[in-house]
Amino acid sequence: MRLTPTERDRLLLFGAAELARARRARGLKLNVPEATALIADTVCEAARDGRRLAEAVEAARGVLGPEDVLPGVADVVTEIHVEAVFDDGSRLAVVSDPIGGGGLGDSAPGAVLPGPADPEPEPVVRLTVRNTAAVPVSVTSHFHFFEANPRLDFDRAAAYGMRLCVPAGSSVRFGPGDEVRVGLLPIGGDRVAIGFAGLVDGPLDAPGAKAHALHRAAACGYLGATGGQRPLDRSTVGQESAEGESAVPESARRETAGRETAGRETAQRRAARLGTGPQETPEEAAPEEAAPEETAEESAPGEPGPHDPAHQHPAPRESRQQAPCRPEEDQ
Repeated sequence: MRLTPTERDRLLLFGAAELARARRARGLKLNVPEATALIADTVCEAARDGRRLAEAVEAARGVLGPEDVLPGVADVVTEIHVEAVFDDGSRLAVVSDPIGGGGLGDSAPGAVLPGPADPEPEPVVRLTVRNTAAVPVSVTSHFHFFEANPRLDFDRAAAYGMRLCVPAGSSVRFGPGDEVRVGLLPIGGDRVAIGFAGLVDGPLDAPGAKAHALHRAAACGYLGATGGQRPLDRSTVGQESAEGESAVPESARRETAGRETAGRETAQRRAARLGTGPQETPEEAAPEEAAPEETAEESAPGEPGPHDPAHQHPAPRESRQQAPCRPEEDQ
């Protein structure tokens, strides 16, 4: 016999309801699953008998009372939803307060008891923020306030590494032209700012991270990013570049040189297998260029000269391999 998933659920519900009826007949008080199954089965059976939705819900409310269930069950089972097949089709029946008499309140099983409220932290920095944009700007609680909207005018150096001192998930709205006094707190945890506006993208407390972020903010037109900004001296750009190269570890330079040498050797071996020979460097090609000038007078008339391809690359007739190409300076 093939059953649909709905029919299998109905049989499972009927089996649980029959178990609840048997235990109730023996004088036992029902628990939550038994009471739920019995009430839901009552709705389905009423629908099968041809009753209307309202009649089925009313019949389900009169099945059990507080004296038929264990203490606290009436406080836990406050609403039951069950889909039943009526004469006019499938309908969702909602049985609210199916048992009645629940009044344990916070003493009921599964009751949600609020914990002690955490003390609200005090802001470390207070800033006045002015919105110069023509549209409102909202900043959420854990956004890195230093990287907030560029049209917000405030001391960004003081806001570096800070967030709004508001409850998690909330936000502060800055209307067009409004000036709002806000409190800020240091960002906790590992203090790593990834993403946001991309002004930091790394550890907040890394050496030079704040100065670099201020320079980037000023270059991108963020208002209030002049605090603590050091003007860029273009005469020192080359010096800074040289210092950066010297700061590379010696082991890293040796590793890079080793990789380059291995790459050249691999290219030479590949060229030798293909018959083209290794490529000559300008230093190696210089003596060969001078050689024809010294031997030009020794060449007899009619004989192949040093620049004659036949003289440079004799190829046997029986060989099927084409003579290798020479560099451009020998042609």
